[in-house]
Amino acid sequence: MATEERTFWDPDVEGLAYEAWQTYQDRLVREAVAFAYDHTQEVFRRMQRAGVTPEDVQGVRDLPQIPVLAKDSLPDLQAQHPPFGGMVSVAVHQLRRVFMSPGPIFEPEGNRPDYWRWAPALWAAGFRPGDVVHNTFAYHLTPAGAMMEEGLRAIGCVVVPGGVGNTEWQVTLMAQVQATGYVGTPSFLLTLLERGREKGLSLAVRRAFVTGAPLPPSLRRVLQDTYQIDVYQGYGTADVGNIAYECEAKAGWHIAPGVVVEIVNPATGQPVPHGEPGEVVITRPDAVYPLVRFGTGDLSALDVAPCSCGRGTPRLVGFLGRVGEGVKVRGMFVHPRQLAQALGDRPEIHRYQGVVTRVGHRDELTIRVEPSPNADIDPLRLAETLREVLKLRVTVEVVPRNTLPEDAPPLVDERTWE
Repeated sequence: MATEERTFWDPDVEGLAYEAWQTYQDRLVREAVAFAYDHTQEVFRRMQRAGVTPEDVQGVRDLPQIPVLAKDSLPDLQAQHPPFGGMVSVAVHQLRRVFMSPGPIFEPEGNRPDYWRWAPALWAAGFRPGDVVHNTFAYHLTPAGAMMEEGLRAIGCVVVPGGVGNTEWQVTLMAQVQATGYVGTPSFLLTLLERGREKGLSLAVRRAFVTGAPLPPSLRRVLQDTYQIDVYQGYGTADVGNIAYECEAKAGWHIAPGVVVEIVNPATGQPVPHGEPGEVVITRPDAVYPLVRFGTGDLSALDVAPCSCGRGTPRLVGFLGRVGEGVKVRGMFVHPRQLAQALGDRPEIHRYQGVVTRVGHRDELTIRVEPSPNADIDPLRLAETLREVLKLRVTVEVVPRNTLPEDAPPLVDERTWE
């Protein structure tokens, strides 16, 4: 007897009109705040300091009573209250996995399928049971690879765990297994496609879900027009998982089920009017890692106009920059504290600065270093040291003394986006 195919489109949530969506969001807020207050030390302490009780927070409009918790504060918070800063409601032995992202920031994975809720986003991108999907996100320490695999496996896709790097092997493997789907950063997809064309390989990829790095319109056009790949974007973080994703209209990122998104003034934590840019702040009910007013450090704006796809859920307009100290390079965060860890105590280095640029469609990270008097710096060896710390390939440029100003910031982002 035929069985009904499981879908990951939820009309009771994703199909809500905007007014009904607001009611749904208010319910999520009440659940998240009440549970986190009773089960996590961090939210309890933060609300106590603000003089706020769960009864005071009955919906989204009441959230600004609670101060925002900045993502950049997690390394210090977790160091003071290891391993998760008092933010997890279960014992470590009850988790499925523990990850460590740059910062360092430790992230828990709850013991249930598709814990980070990426299946609805991947379903909206057109992935279906039996698709062979090449996953190029990292599987080591950081959670992105496992995040995407969990979502794909929930749908019923076959996953090729490519991970990062090893371009030659990856493109060969994609051709051998005739992978029809891709998950990863958009720039690495282009790299693989170009390498495959150079090698004369026949690649079968026709659908891609990209995240972790911006997708400028020019790059989308190359992927779609030159290589005939239907490309969809998603947005999430290692802490939250899926936050928003594109539908077939590709006109912004629909807020995902299960999360509440505020767009706030980064200086005050107060909401900004719809359409104005601000920091993305997340509230999420979860039995393992509930979040209340978690500041991602990412900038975006909210579009509440109806979408042609029929979803009434509001959309983020895209990535508009960062307010935190971390900078994302090729899908990985780089923090000034990591540069200090690698370079700050080296007597041969007088001053340094990391500079992020974009060459074509690829991010480049160059570390400029001024040597101390009479010091000799081997840029290749130093680049290897930095690669171990940052988990990224970098270029080290030794510059003359007094090239960098005394007050030069340790990390600057010189990229521009269309």
